[in-house]
Amino acid sequence: MSALLELRALRKSFGGLAVTQDVSLTLARGEIHALIGPNGAGKTTLVHQVSGTLRPDAGQVVFAGEDVTALDLAQRARRGLARSFQITCVLPGFSALENVALAVQARAGSSFRFFRAARDEAALNARAMAALEEMGLGARAQVPAAALSHGEKRQLELAIALAMEPRVLLLDEPLAGTGAEEAERLVRILTAIKPRYGILLIEHDMPAVFALADRISVLAQGRVIAAGTPEEIRADPQVRAAYLGDDDE
Repeated sequence: MSALLELRALRKSFGGLAVTQDVSLTLARGEIHALIGPNGAGKTTLVHQVSGTLRPDAGQVVFAGEDVTALDLAQRARRGLARSFQITCVLPGFSALENVALAVQARAGSSFRFFRAARDEAALNARAMAALEEMGLGARAQVPAAALSHGEKRQLELAIALAMEPRVLLLDEPLAGTGAEEAERLVRILTAIKPRYGILLIEHDMPAVFALADRISVLAQGRVIAAGTPEEIRADPQVRAAYLGDDDE
């Protein structure tokens, strides 16, 4: 399986604090590669480097065979790297459909100065509606984002990401703050869309990680201390000592 995304020895420091240290991993289409580790391990900083929010001090980000290390967030997004965030990031006063239509509009290169015109664009709305339907939110299209449940907002964020026509999804704790039923629904959604994308997943919900991931990399103090299949990671004594403990299910 050829790599769609490859991280090569990424390093990032803030002052004298090394946050990522020679982090390398690969991601293929149709694969979910989970990145786990304790708080402060450097996971979100790593995703910032992958998405283009932060420039690494050293190393390379290679996407679809192209070195994109010097490209910014927008340039990488246009090439097919889309991300979600730990904290829900939607426009609360706009409907679910309008939120996704804005992403479609941005992907088409339109200016946000004219974002309200997106309501009237049939082509934009059709693509936005398709993304909402895929995320199970078709019936909620006209509901203001502020009125959606937390889990529905997470589904909306995924719909926004899909509207960017990505090849790789960078998902930073998509299950954060969800209840058991909402988390199960999101796991089903991610399982359903997985064959079409490469997904780099940061998540603290270990049952979800072990249900979803094809491969797992474990980050501790900015370094990858283990990488392998879920079964290999679950059995690794170093991982259990650093993160999983003895009571994971």
